[in-house]
Amino acid sequence: MKARKGSPLLEKVKQRGDLYAPMCPSRGVLEHVTSQWGVLVLVALKEEGTHRFSELRRKVGGVSEKMLAQTLQALEQDGFVHREAHPVIPPHVDYSLTPLGEEVAVHVEALTTWIEDNVARVMAARNKASPRKKAS
Repeated sequence: MKARKGSPLLEKVKQRGDLYAPMCPSRGVLEHVTSQWGVLVLVALKEEGTHRFSELRRKVGGVSEKMLAQTLQALEQDGFVHREAHPVIPPHVDYSLTPLGEEVAVHVEALTTWIEDNVARVMAARNKASPRKKAS
């Protein structure tokens, strides 16, 4: 649901979002920022700066062209990614983080760092839990 100008929802969101409220637009932002591809795009742009579409696609292994385009569009609409199209042939489009994107990417990168540092512990926990699941 979109918050309309002058609506009580928009006035509340101007103060602070509420992720627990089902109609709060912050849920859409959460979905874009924490999606598998959203996380990887934000971190790639934070770590290595401006990228062309094809460079991002190579960096974010496994993402389809369609999913990358949709992810970049959503992050651009949310104000996290800047898209700059250069008037040349063939088309040349650069993607970079906005100041708001830099801010959120710091938090997302902290999460990805934790995951990479602790993946062995998580896998051990999964393996430990697996026999119980099979026995059921």
